[in-house]
Amino acid sequence: MFLYLSSKLFLLSLGFFIVCTTRYFFHLLLTRRVLSRIPGPPPSSLLWGEEWNLYQSVPGSPYVEWHKRYGKVVKFSGALWHPVVSITDFKAISFILGEGIYSLPKPRGVRAWFRATLGEGILWVEGKLAHEQQRRILAPALSQQAIRGLTPVFFETSAKLVVQWMKLFDASSVDEMEIDVTNWAGRFALDTIGRAAFSYDFDCLSGAPHPLEEALNGLTNCEHKSSSFYMRALFWLFPPMLSIGKKGEMIQKTKFELGVIASRMWWDAKVAGDRESKTLMAHMLRRDDSFSHSLLDEQHVVSQMRTIISAGYETVSAVVSWILYELASHSQLQFALREEFSSLLDHSMDSVNNRCPLLDAVLKETLRLHPAILENHHETAHDIYLPLSEPIPGMNELQLFLPKGTLLVIPVNAIQSDPEIWGPDAKIFRPQRWLEMKQDGNRRGRELLAFSEGPRSCIGKSFAIAEIKALVVTLVRQFSFTCPYEIEAFQSFVVRPRVRDQTASSLPLLVRRL
Repeated sequence: MFLYLSSKLFLLSLGFFIVCTTRYFFHLLLTRRVLSRIPGPPPSSLLWGEEWNLYQSVPGSPYVEWHKRYGKVVKFSGALWHPVVSITDFKAISFILGEGIYSLPKPRGVRAWFRATLGEGILWVEGKLAHEQQRRILAPALSQQAIRGLTPVFFETSAKLVVQWMKLFDASSVDEMEIDVTNWAGRFALDTIGRAAFSYDFDCLSGAPHPLEEALNGLTNCEHKSSSFYMRALFWLFPPMLSIGKKGEMIQKTKFELGVIASRMWWDAKVAGDRESKTLMAHMLRRDDSFSHSLLDEQHVVSQMRTIISAGYETVSAVVSWILYELASHSQLQFALREEFSSLLDHSMDSVNNRCPLLDAVLKETLRLHPAILENHHETAHDIYLPLSEPIPGMNELQLFLPKGTLLVIPVNAIQSDPEIWGPDAKIFRPQRWLEMKQDGNRRGRELLAFSEGPRSCIGKSFAIAEIKALVVTLVRQFSFTCPYEIEAFQSFVVRPRVRDQTASSLPLLVRRL
C-alpha cells in the first residue's frame, strides 16, 4: 500500500512537472517569436544568456554597449533563454513609469525578493488601489513640509559623526588619517532613519555594530560568489530559490532582525504615546487611532518599517559614499562648497536649498553618474502596446507590441550617461552642467531616474536628499578629503564603491581635519 501511494505521488509530481515545463517553454517560444524583430546581442551562453555578462562586468556597462550598438530598444537573453527587453526610449519610459505603471508591475521574482526580505510593504504591493492606499498612509510624514521639521535631527546626527571622527584623530594625535567612509556612511544612515523616522536610537555611530546593520551588510554587501550569481540569474523565473541555501538563510535572518526591531519600536512607541512629534512613527500612531485594526495592524506596520529602514539604509549609505568619493577626487569642489556654506544663515533645509546651488548640483551629478539602483524592472501584466518616440531599426511603427509576461528593464545608468542626452562630456563628473541647465532653463529631457518617476517613484526621496545634504554640509566644513586608492563600482543590492580587486564595499579616504 505504501509503495503504491509513493508511486502514485511520484507520477503525479512528475506529471505536474511536465505540464509546468511544457507551459513554460511554449510561452517562452511564443514570446521569443513575437519579440524576434527587436535587435540585440546574441546570447553569450545557451544556459545563462547574458546574465553572467551582466554579473561579472562593470555594473551596468553591458547596457551602455548594447544601446550604443542596437538603439533605444534592445532584446537580450536572460537565463534559460528567457527574453528581456531593455528600453531607453523616453516616450516608452514615460508610459511605463506613468500612465502604464499598474499594467507593468514588478516581475514576480522582484516581488518575491521584497516579500522574503521586507514583507508586504509599499515596495511589494501592486495594483492601483492597494498601492495608493499604502502610499497615502506614508506620504504625509515624508513630504517636504514634514522634512523641514526633521532637519535638526539630520544635522544633529551629522554632528555626532563629526564627534566620533574627532575622537579618532585625538586618540592618534594626528590631523590626517585613513577612514573607511563607507562603513561610517552606513552607520549614519541607520542612526538617521532610526531617530528621524521612528524616534529610536540605534546608536551605531558611537557603539558597537548593531545586529541589524550586520544582517543588512551580510545580505547585500557580500563578495561575488557562485551562489549569488545563480540566485540573481534564476530568481526571476523561480522565486522559491530565495528560500534555499546560505543566501536563503541570510534573507530569513535579515527579515527576522528587521521584524524584531520594527515590532519593538512600534510597541515602544504605542506605550510612550508620542503622537505629536514630526516623525513617521508618530504619524502612523495617529493613523492607527483613526483607522480600523484591519487596515493598520502590526504586520502591516512592521512591513512598512522594514521597507523604510532597508531602503533608506542601502541607498543613502551608497550615495553618501559616492559623493565623498567625487569630492575627494575634485578638491576644488571642496573649496567652492566651503565658501558656499559660509553664506548659510542657519541649519534649516530652506536655507540649504536656497543658498547652496552648488551642493544641489554636486548631489544631482553624483546621482546621475552613480545611481544606487541601476535597473528598474517591470513585467507586462497583459498584452500591451508600448509607445515609442522613434521606430525600432527595421520597423516603421511608433509602438511596440509586448505579450503578457514580457520582462522589461530600464537601465538607469545607460540613460544617465548617454551623450545624446547629456552631451559629449556625459561620462565626466561636472556638477556645473546643472547650474547651466538651471540658468538657460532648457533641460531637454535630462531628468534623473535615480529615484524613479511617476506614481511609484521613491516615497522617501525628500527625506534622503535632506539627510545627505545635511551630512555633506557638516563634513565639508570640518574636514578635507583625498582618495589614495583606485576605486571601482561594485554591485550587490545597490551599487557601492570598493577598492579595485577587493571583494566587498570599501572607500578608504585620507581625511584631514581643518
